[in-house]
Formats: sequence, structure tokens, C-alpha cells
Amino acid sequence: MTRLIAGVAGGLSLATPDSRTRPTTGRTREALFSRLDARLDFTDLRVLDLYAGSAALGLEAISRGAEELVAVEAGRTAASVARRNAQAVGDALDQASARPARITVVEQRVQSWLSGAPAAHFDLVFVDPPYDVSTAALETLLVDLLPALSPLADVVIERSSRTPDLHWPAGYVGQPPRRYGETVLWFGESEDARVG
Repeated sequence: MTRLIAGVAGGLSLATPDSRTRPTTGRTREALFSRLDARLDFTDLRVLDLYAGSAALGLEAISRGAEELVAVEAGRTAASVARRNAQAVGDALDQASARPARITVVEQRVQSWLSGAPAAHFDLVFVDPPYDVSTAALETLLVDLLPALSPLADVVIERSSRTPDLHWPAGYVGQPPRRYGETVLWFGESEDARVG
């Protein structure tokens, strides 16, 4: 089980898919959201969670005040777990008389979903692909993701510390990665196409 850290649904237990998925550890999630809290106001954010698994990262953002979450997960079992978790978080928001959030779980391959994604829409994106997704494929995905991002959107990528270094493609400004044990987090921001 995973617990949401903070916000309206803080402390809520979330189900996790079977052992073939790799949930983000509590320590890594705490470090990730501590960093995001320092730079973001979650209120009204539109969040995208790619390779969502249980959708814990996106639902943490919803608990903290995000307005919308789209969680994309190709695995049938994981998508079913994400839907149950989304319902539980929605119920917690209702019980707290908090503003409702729009939460959608899409059971589809990430690349297929991106081909029809809305333009200039998401403010915060979590990308947590299986370790067997190559760094080159991930960099291609980042190019395909750009049209779906709002200007100056934050993008967080979770990888194994043993995978090759990521090179942010044109359209992004990357920050130095942060390592947490076997996990490395890459933080980037989409450039504002309106500038220049």
C-alpha cells in the first residue's frame, strides 16, 4: 500500500498494482513533492501522469489542490487499480467538502495517447516509464509531449540510477538530476514559445 503524503486526502491509503510495476518509494515521493512545493502552487494545475501505474503521483497533486488529472496507463490491471484509487481520492474530496477535481484514467499506450493529446494543456507532467524503455525512446517521447504542454510546464521524469543520462531535447530547460538511492529524478521545464 501507498499513502498520500499531504493535502485534502493526505494519509489516504492507495492500492498498488502487482509486483510487475515499480511504485515510487515514499522517500522519493516526499523529496519530489518537497521540491515541487517550493516552486509551485498546486491550485488549479492541470496534471498529466504518464505510465501512471497506481496514479499515486498524479493523485498526490490532486490532493494538494490540482484541478485536473489525466493518468495514462497501458496495463489493464494497473489502470483498474488507478481507477479505484481515483474514486477513493474523489470520495475523500467530497467528504472534506473540497472543490471537486476532474480525474480521468486512460487505458492506452502513452505514445498512442500523445498522438491525440490536447495542445498547450498540461502544467505539470510526471513520466515514470518502465526501466526497459530506452533513454532514446524517452527523449523522443519528450518531443512528442511538447504540444500538450502549457508554457513553462514542469516535467518530472523518474528513472533508475543505472540508466544512461537523459538529454533534454529542444523546447525544454533541464535541471541537474537528483539521486535517491536507486532512483534518479530529472526535472525540466518547457520553454515559453511566446518569448522571443
